[in-house]
Amino acid sequence: MDLSIIIPAFNEEKRLPAFMRSIISYLKAKEISAEIIVVDDGSEDGTSEVAEKFKSMWDGSIILERLEYNMGKGFAVRHGMLKAKGRYRLFCDADGSTPIEELDRLMLQMKETGSDIAIGSRAIKSDDTKVIARWYRKLSGRIFNFIMNLIIVPDIKDTQCGFKLFTQRSAEAIFSLSFVNGFAFDIEVLFLARKLGFKVIEVPINWHHVHGSKVSLIYDSPSMVFDALTAILKHRTVKGK
Repeated sequence: MDLSIIIPAFNEEKRLPAFMRSIISYLKAKEISAEIIVVDDGSEDGTSEVAEKFKSMWDGSIILERLEYNMGKGFAVRHGMLKAKGRYRLFCDADGSTPIEELDRLMLQMKETGSDIAIGSRAIKSDDTKVIARWYRKLSGRIFNFIMNLIIVPDIKDTQCGFKLFTQRSAEAIFSLSFVNGFAFDIEVLFLARKLGFKVIEVPINWHHVHGSKVSLIYDSPSMVFDALTAILKHRTVKGK
């Protein structure tokens, strides 16, 4: 299996269909061995039913993992990553804010630099990428990432972009140790990557805001910082590869 695409989804019946169609079209064009794993994180709408309907649209593997309760995005991603079989494993947000075609950028940079992990970044500018977001989301994101840079992951400009690619080895090593279930899981994952000695590259991508976001850095930041600091304390003795 070449590629696993993990999509954590909580009450995403409205936003998931368009993204699933784009992923399937992308994979058909690439003609690679792949699986799509939708992790329904205890949704109260028709998210699971939406995922089931797409199984007939593609000859590849679409796996639905239904969690009984809403466990949090971090739990859902971890669950999908450890269920996956691909040599490369991407997790991406169900809203499609990052077009699936941006995977080409991550894969190229990962291979050219010999990196173990490639993460999409809205903070790094390039001539051929564009980030469309409201000013207050950009501002809150910059403030949050500035704080994270100071105390946890000094070299990462955008910790929270929901588009991250891992090799099988790095995914299994990191997610077998991670425990943060909430939105701060990205920070824990990047912290563990550094502790374990994996090479991380940050790649500029196209990104656009999609209405219906489940996280607000303004309101969720205190709990995210607490979870991130808890993770640092727990993982302080983790040693590199």
